[in-house]
Amino acid sequence: MDLLPRSHTEFSSAAYWDKFFRKRGEKAFEWYGEYPELCGILHKYIKPQEQVLVVGCGNSRLSEDLYDVRYRGLTNVDISDVVVRQMTERNAEKRAEMKFLQMDVMKMDFPDSSFSAVLDKGTLDALMPDSQSETQERVTRMFEEVGRVLKVGGRYVIITLSQEHILEKLMQYFPQEGWITRVHKVSDSDRETSQKEMPLPVFIFVFTKFKKMPQMNKILEVCLDGTDAMQRLSCEEDVMKAVKERQHYAMLRQQLQNRGLEGETVSLELFSSTSSSSVPKYVLHIVDTDTVRAADRQFAVFIVPQGREVEWLFATDEGRRQLAGTAGFRRLVVVSLQREHPYETMAEIQKELSAKVMELAPPGFNRKIQVPFLSVGADIGTRTVCYEGTSAFSGPYVVEDVEGEEGVIFRNLIFLTNRNAVQSQARMVQENLPKKKGRRRAGKKLVVDCGYLACQYQRVMVAGLGCLPNIGQLLDTRLDVVLVGLGGGGLPLFLHNHFSKMQMDVVELDQSILQVAEGWFGFQQDDRMRVHIADGLVYLEERAKQADKSYHVVILDVDSKDVTVGMTFPPQPFVEKECLNNIKDILHDDGLFILNLVCRDVTLRASVVQTVRSVFPWILSKKIEDEVNEILLCFPREKDVHQGGDTKQMMEISLEELGNLKKAVGVVEKVAKGCSQRWDQMLELTELLDGLKLA
Repeated sequence: MDLLPRSHTEFSSAAYWDKFFRKRGEKAFEWYGEYPELCGILHKYIKPQEQVLVVGCGNSRLSEDLYDVRYRGLTNVDISDVVVRQMTERNAEKRAEMKFLQMDVMKMDFPDSSFSAVLDKGTLDALMPDSQSETQERVTRMFEEVGRVLKVGGRYVIITLSQEHILEKLMQYFPQEGWITRVHKVSDSDRETSQKEMPLPVFIFVFTKFKKMPQMNKILEVCLDGTDAMQRLSCEEDVMKAVKERQHYAMLRQQLQNRGLEGETVSLELFSSTSSSSVPKYVLHIVDTDTVRAADRQFAVFIVPQGREVEWLFATDEGRRQLAGTAGFRRLVVVSLQREHPYETMAEIQKELSAKVMELAPPGFNRKIQVPFLSVGADIGTRTVCYEGTSAFSGPYVVEDVEGEEGVIFRNLIFLTNRNAVQSQARMVQENLPKKKGRRRAGKKLVVDCGYLACQYQRVMVAGLGCLPNIGQLLDTRLDVVLVGLGGGGLPLFLHNHFSKMQMDVVELDQSILQVAEGWFGFQQDDRMRVHIADGLVYLEERAKQADKSYHVVILDVDSKDVTVGMTFPPQPFVEKECLNNIKDILHDDGLFILNLVCRDVTLRASVVQTVRSVFPWILSKKIEDEVNEILLCFPREKDVHQGGDTKQMMEISLEELGNLKKAVGVVEKVAKGCSQRWDQMLELTELLDGLKLA
């Protein structure tokens, strides 16, 4: 049966609607929900004793349902004479006081200020199928007519899907006229049945008429989370954003319920209705696996303990896919907890999330099966914020202690502009305090473990020292190093504590980061390790001008703030010829330049390597497993192993050469162990150069 128009412009045609209702007959048309789904909101704004105008009533039962709960002052209008006759006949006996009139809402016959409320269920949506100028003018005439027949203080109640062009029109018109704006979303639980036919969320806009006054503050409020609490917003753009977010979520939910994700990861944020924080309380990542699962292995939720959301397994798409495969469920929802919110127990989190995660179940999921909540350990972990500050270069940051596996405490420095990435990490250990008189036991305090390197790429950098000719002699006499990029100070602290003959200059642009490193990460300067607060590019240029080739090693470990390019380490100027030549000029002829390169753009990476090779003719590359980092070990002079030139690019170096390197790295490791009171037993430097290639 052809019930929908061939052209959407027919929605405003009386002839179309006459034809529509003749074909449909007496069957009610309830696209946007029925009375039980809508009454909770309608009764707040429309009272039984008031005179109410229902525009574009059609053959909906909404007016009849309102009449049956003692709403007697109902006047219904519709452009279709056919439906007006149908509804008049249908209600003649049981609802004699209710009126049905054939009338165009753009030109109504009622006197000014005749009604306390105007109710619109889908009429605006029908009259505004597009945003063309003719349509805009038609809708404006309707709004003007509604405003004319409404009393001051009266409410215009619109039930709508709020498509983007309609939302824009509403926000452009009524707030500018001085009307109070309130937006409700019809509860999803109330709409469980009608959602099957209309998966998009239904909104109820309530505009309260006031006389327009100059300098009057706009009142814009929304209630979109299923509670009765209204949230005051500052501008029309915020209202539109809030509505669009709910629409996006509804579309996402529909997609998730109807099909698999086919290799993609979907993420969404859940905000607390009781908090004014702009940070979500939960971040959800939904991952599907392509393995056929038993009926009881279809769906699960994994709660990431507090503070561990920055770990590779939980923070990356690849890691979460690995987690989902290991967990053994068809769909896994990975939930991260955010530092700005308090969390009591795992049971409370499950209770708060249960209803929402059920909306994300895979197609065909049996809802009678209890969804398991998984985690690491039995509790939600601990997170202690030690310090918060703001960097002039990197924005707000936080230093926090989090509990890892087996109760180990890690201290993280995190820039909130990239809240799922740890900028620096230290492992904390208990250290005995001096025993005081009168106490049976000495106290303990948490201190930084100087023998711990958080990142694999840092360990490779240390192992790379073995590539220096005569490294054993240098470690016994004097090894001069410049490190550009301090961070939390983990790498320079390790080098300083494990190589007693190393003299190190550390260059850091940001004074506040030095203060964090010294205050929270155990970093200390002395006569062997000095920090220069300077731009690394300028420092390297100034040292090159001295022409004294004073360093055996230059280490570059600087992140880029430019998110528009596919390279996050280092900033582009550091790998341009001018800077590279400055680095070469301050290195001994047998020196070593160690570069931390993070470049996801394959073409850009090839260009960077080519530029570096034009200055440093021999380059070894080590890509870090499970990380995006690549360490380039760059030498200012050609080596015999590279005689083949470009034809041997990215080939593994010979077993003989690798064996020699491992012997030299063994010397580095032996010296490091001899200087350290704490050595990480998991740290095997000689194994870190496996897979080394010529770049």
